[in-house]
Amino acid sequence: MTTLAVALAMTWPHAESMRRLVAEVDPSGGDLAMRFGLPGSPGLVSLVAAARRIHDPAVVWDHTQALPGGARALVAPPGGTHARAALSTLATAPDGPLLPVVARDMDVVVFADCGRVDPGSPAEAIARRADALVLVTGTQGDDLAHAAVRLGDLARWTPRPGLLLTGDGYPTVDVERELGIPAIGRLPHDPVAAATLTGRRPPPARRRGTNAGLAHHAAALARTLAEPVGPTASPPVPMPAGVPGVPAQQVRRPGGVHITPPAFGSPPPSAPPQVRDPRHNGQQPSTAGKESPA
Repeated sequence: MTTLAVALAMTWPHAESMRRLVAEVDPSGGDLAMRFGLPGSPGLVSLVAAARRIHDPAVVWDHTQALPGGARALVAPPGGTHARAALSTLATAPDGPLLPVVARDMDVVVFADCGRVDPGSPAEAIARRADALVLVTGTQGDDLAHAAVRLGDLARWTPRPGLLLTGDGYPTVDVERELGIPAIGRLPHDPVAAATLTGRRPPPARRRGTNAGLAHHAAALARTLAEPVGPTASPPVPMPAGVPGVPAQQVRRPGGVHITPPAFGSPPPSAPPQVRDPRHNGQQPSTAGKESPA
């Protein structure tokens, strides 16, 4: 999630006219400071201390640090104990969490790395106020089993839930059928781009002959998420079905139709990821035969 948040901030449309903030609100702690060689303060902990005295949401910016490409970062401490304590204080502030208030500004976009967002997470208060909430999951059997459990809850937290797939595994069309929700994209396994985007040294072996790297896919996803929602748009309601590792079950779909999820066999090899048309807003059904969108 940290890599994705940074990638979106760097590729966001009209970035030159937007204030972009990558906020580490993962209760397990942050790693942006370590990756980019930033000091531990200012950051999340110093913001909590200041917010006790200053109730102006603009105080958030005083506790951010610069990232490459012009974005700002609200860094969290690496330890989960301090990060969770700071987030709990922000979440229970009398005026509500500061970050959603900051994000109301039309010239500001906030990318909040909320971590796993388990029930009871102090990041839940921030996630519930998101304009677009993206659940990132791998496509191996155990990944999808966990994703199926969380999809129903997340759909009730935000008007724009989204499922983003990563890496190799089951084909996108099969994952969409089994989980009952279209994916807004699929990011390739691109360690070189991931390392570059997050301040780490790239692996020595650089892949050649591909133009479908992480940055390209992140840019397409950014355009998708930046699209305004029409007044009549209605989000898809995730209805998790059977997934690998989860016993098959019958799922009632709208109209009283029962669908029994098919059993998975060995995962077929995935084709190279392809970028979904950015005009799709993540609420459209998947196209037949597609393998790996954005």
